[in-house]
Amino acid sequence: MAGSAAAQDALENLGALEPLTVIGSPEEILGLPGSGYVVPTEDIRMEFSGNVNRVLARVPGVYVREEDGYGNFPNISIRGGDGTRSEKVTMMEDGILSAPAPYSAPAAYYSPRAARMSGIEILKGSSQVRYGPQTTGGVINYLSTPIPEDHHFYTRNTYGSDNTFMSHSYFGDVIETEAGRFGYLLELFFQNTDGFRTIDPGAGGFGDDDAGFSVVEPMFKFFWEPNSDIPQRLEFKYGFTELDADETYTGLTELDARFNPDRRYASTRFDNMTTRQHRTYLKYLIQPNENLDLEAAIYYNKFNRNWAKLDDATLVPFGDRNDPGSVRQYLVQGGAGLALLQGSGPGTLIRRNNNREYEAYGAQFTGEYRFQTGQVGHELSFGGRYHTDYIRRFQNDINITLDGVGDIANVDVEAAGAQGNRRQESDAIAIWIQDRIDIGALAITPGLRYETIDQSYVDFNNGQSGDNSFDLISPGISFNYEFAEFEEVFGGVYRGYSIPGPRSAARSGVEEEESIGYELGIRTNRCGVRAELVGFLTDFDNLIATDAGLNQPTNRNVGEAQVWGFESLITYDPLETNDRGIRLPMYATATWTSAELKSNVTGGGSDDIYSGGVDGSAIPYVPEWKLAAGIGVATECWGANLDMTYTSKTFGGARNLDAPIDPDPEGLWAREGKIDALLLFDFSTYYQVTEQVKLIGGVDNIFDERGIVSRIPRGPRANNGRTAFVGFEGIF
Repeated sequence: MAGSAAAQDALENLGALEPLTVIGSPEEILGLPGSGYVVPTEDIRMEFSGNVNRVLARVPGVYVREEDGYGNFPNISIRGGDGTRSEKVTMMEDGILSAPAPYSAPAAYYSPRAARMSGIEILKGSSQVRYGPQTTGGVINYLSTPIPEDHHFYTRNTYGSDNTFMSHSYFGDVIETEAGRFGYLLELFFQNTDGFRTIDPGAGGFGDDDAGFSVVEPMFKFFWEPNSDIPQRLEFKYGFTELDADETYTGLTELDARFNPDRRYASTRFDNMTTRQHRTYLKYLIQPNENLDLEAAIYYNKFNRNWAKLDDATLVPFGDRNDPGSVRQYLVQGGAGLALLQGSGPGTLIRRNNNREYEAYGAQFTGEYRFQTGQVGHELSFGGRYHTDYIRRFQNDINITLDGVGDIANVDVEAAGAQGNRRQESDAIAIWIQDRIDIGALAITPGLRYETIDQSYVDFNNGQSGDNSFDLISPGISFNYEFAEFEEVFGGVYRGYSIPGPRSAARSGVEEEESIGYELGIRTNRCGVRAELVGFLTDFDNLIATDAGLNQPTNRNVGEAQVWGFESLITYDPLETNDRGIRLPMYATATWTSAELKSNVTGGGSDDIYSGGVDGSAIPYVPEWKLAAGIGVATECWGANLDMTYTSKTFGGARNLDAPIDPDPEGLWAREGKIDALLLFDFSTYYQVTEQVKLIGGVDNIFDERGIVSRIPRGPRANNGRTAFVGFEGIF
C-alpha cells in the first residue's frame, strides 16, 4: 500500500468509497427493481419523540403496532406479514443483521433505536434475493450516523411531557496524513422518561410506581483509507445499548382501556425489563477498478435481557397448577380475578423472569460488477454470508401470594431455570446472485438466493433434544421500463420464505412459511414531483403463527393466506425552485390492503391470534386503510410542519370479534376484540437563533386521540396521549 500522487488521483477519479447500501438516497429509488422508501435524516429528527412507529407511519405498505407508547418494542409488518415483534422482517443496521438471533429466535422484542439514526431504508417485496433470512415481506436497514468529512460536532436535546429527556450528540472528523485518511466518530444517545401510565398503589403498597424507562447508547466508528493505487477502506464500529424499562405485558379491562387508558394495575408494579447489547463489525471495502466494488465484513452481536413481569395469576392456593384462570381471562370476567390484578384481593401473582442470552456472529461478502456485452449493460451483484446464532433461556417464576386485602402473605422463588432451561442454535450459509440487464430503456433483473440452515435445540430440564435443516431456494425476477425521462414502470415476481425456530421445527414439525409475491407499479420524479403507485399480491402457504408471548409451546403452521392491495405516495414542493428562501413541502401516502386467511385454522385453543380463523377471516393487526399526509413551511429563519396519520380498525384475533366473549372456547379472552381506528395529528416547529443553534419544539397527538392499539400478549393497551417537547439543536 505505497502512497503516491497516482493513488490520490485514483481516489478522485473513482469517487468516495462508501459502504454498500440497500437503496442509497431517495433519488436512487428511481430505477430500483421493486418498491422502496428512504426515511432521510431530517424526517427522523423532526419526530421529536424518537418513536420508530411514528417515523414509519408515513411509509406506504409498512404497518406498525404500538405496545409501550414509545417505540421500544415495535411490531412491524411489511405488506401483511405477521408483525408480532417484527419477526417476519429482515432487520439490519448498516447492512449487518441486527436482531439478537435472527435465525434461532427472530421475535426478540428488539429494534435499533430510530432516534440515533441518519436514515432508514425500507425495501418491500423485492428483498427475497439479496437479503434474508426473512424473505416473505421485506427488509429494513437502519443507517447509523456516518463519519463526517470534516471537524463536526452535533447535539440535540429535548425535554417534554412526563419528564421525558432525550439527548443525541456526536463528534467526528477526518484527518489527512501521509499514511492515508483517518476518520472517527464518537456518539452518545440517551433517553429517560417517567412514562405516561400510572400504576395503582394496591392495598398492600407493594412494589413501586415507576412506569418509564431509560436507555443509553454510546457508539464509536473509525475508518482508514490508505494512500494506495487502489481505493480501499477499513471501517470498524462498536456500539453498546443498555435499557431499563418498567414495562409490562398486562393490559386493562375493556372499560378501563377506553376510559382510563393511562392506568396500570397494581399487580404490574414488579414488572421490569433490562437489556444489554454489544454490537460490532469490521468492514473492508475495495474498488479494484471503476467497474468493481467489493465489501467484506465480520460481525458480532451479544444481547442479554431479562423481562421480569406478571406472566399469569391464580385464585387457588399456591402450587395448584390446575386452575384454569389467567390474566387475560380475569380482565374479561372481572370479579375476584380482577381484584387480584388490581392488588385488592387474594390469590397468587406469577412473576416470570424471562432471562435470556443471545449471540450472533458471522462473515459476509458482497460485490457489484458493471460491464457491457455489446449494446447490453450489466450490473452484476453477488454475495454470501456465513452466520451462527443462538438463544439460551434460563427462566424461573417468583410466586407472590396476596391475602384478602392485597398484602403480600408469601413469596416463593423457584429454582433458576425451572420454567425454561434450553438452548436453540442455528448455522446458516447463504449465497445470492442478481444481474441488472439494461437493454435501452428496459432493465430486467433476474436473481437467485440459496440458503442452507442447520438447527438444533436441547432442553436441559427434560433431556429432550433435536435437530433439523432447511435448504431454501428463492428465485426472483423484476423489470424497469423507462417510458419517459424520470418516469418508469416496474414490476416483479419473487419467492420468499420465513423459517420456524429450531425447537418448533425439530420437536413439532413446523415447516417453513412460503410465499409468492407479485408487484406492478409506476413512478415518476420530475418537475419537483415524486410519485409512485404500486399494486401488490402475496400468496402465503404454511403460514407460521408465532408463539412469542402467547403461552404456546412452539410455533405452528395455520394454513394459507392472501394479501393484496395498493400503495401510493406523492411529494411536492411548489416553491422548491423559487429564490425567496421559502419552501412549502407537502406529501401524502396511502395504503389499501386486503389480508385474508384462505383456509380454516384447526387446533382450537392453541393460544395464538389465528385460533378460530376460517377461510375469509381478516388477518389480525393488518388494517384495510393506512393514510398519512403532511405540509410544512420553511424559511431561512424558521419552519413548521403539520402531519396527519390514519389507520382503520382491525382485529386482535382471526375470529374478527368486536369485543372479547365469556366464556371463550378458544381461551383467548382479552386478546380478542377490535383494534381501534385512529386519526392523529402532530405538529413540529423550529427557529434558527444563530447559524449554529436552532430552537425546536413540537406536539404529538395534538387532539389527544386515544384507542386500543394492541391486545397481546395480555389484554388491551392504548396509545400514548398528547405530548409536547421543547429543546435545541446545535451544529458546530
